Amino acid sequence: MTQVDPETLLPNEHVKQAVAAGEITQMTRGQAYVDEGDTFAIDGETFEVTSVESMTLGDLTDADAQREGSEDLDAYQERLVRAHGGDFEWDDNADVVRHQFEPQ
Repeated sequence: MTQVDPETLLPNEHVKQAVAAGEITQMTRGQAYVDEGDTFAIDGETFEVTSVESMTLGDLTDADAQREGSEDLDAYQERLVRAHGGDFEWDDNADVVRHQFEPQ
């Protein structure tokens, strides 16, 4: 278990604040950025990474999208396209890593 900087996993200040508010409890990225059991702190609150799982974009569900702060999977897909400036194309077979975390 390692204490990591939240910026290691969370891409920007908006996401950090959504995690602190409990609106985001997982982050799916293109690779593993932290390990299960690692911790990070935001505004004095410590969060523990409870799961790091390899999967594909096609494995993601509406529940995953909601844990990432989107209404559903369609909204999540649209958000990814916007966040990547249109350089992103959803591919169900693309490998990703789901990081789940919770306050300690």
